[in-house]
Amino acid sequence: MTATCTRAEALQLFGLAIFAGIGVTGRSAHAADGVKLFKIVSARDEIVIGVTDMELSGEGSDLARLASKMRAAGQLEVWRYAVRKAASGDLEQAPSTRVMIIYSETLRIEPYATPLKVLPPA
Repeated sequence: MTATCTRAEALQLFGLAIFAGIGVTGRSAHAADGVKLFKIVSARDEIVIGVTDMELSGEGSDLARLASKMRAAGQLEVWRYAVRKAASGDLEQAPSTRVMIIYSETLRIEPYATPLKVLPPA
């Protein structure tokens, strides 16, 4: 006897698993000045962005505030973060370019944790 489920049931279970995972590991990386990192996933690619506490105004979790701000504006200009080598030779997460994130093209937003030092935007 095998258990089967419809595609809709499988997607629903997958969504619950993702939601549960975000609840358990939903912490973004913090720099000393309050930069939080998030991974933005679209149909084409995924990038890591940094958002400061000042840019995340409102109530709720960091993730909920970012999603609400994107939904309300339809787009959001943020810093794209990338790994680079510091003068000391250590790796660090640093802002690389300003990018525009379009809410309608975003499939998923998730907190991004890194063991590296996170630098503030210039």
